[in-house]
Amino acid sequence: MLYLSKILIANQDVQTFEELQELVKAYAREGEMFLRFDVKPPYPDTPSDWEDRLEATFSSRY
Repeated sequence: MLYLSKILIANQDVQTFEELQELVKAYAREGEMFLRFDVKPPYPDTPSDWEDRLEATFSSRY
């Protein structure tokens, strides 16, 4: 299980929600099967529907 907090901690150079989406997609491509949202992304451009968007990004993978 992949936790959003682990992604954020391991990739502190990410500065925008869009960059985070690309990173989530990369983790999905590497074979991660499940993504758990345990924290809210700390970026100023994080949309109100961020969970839905990250889930869609993770599920689409490509």
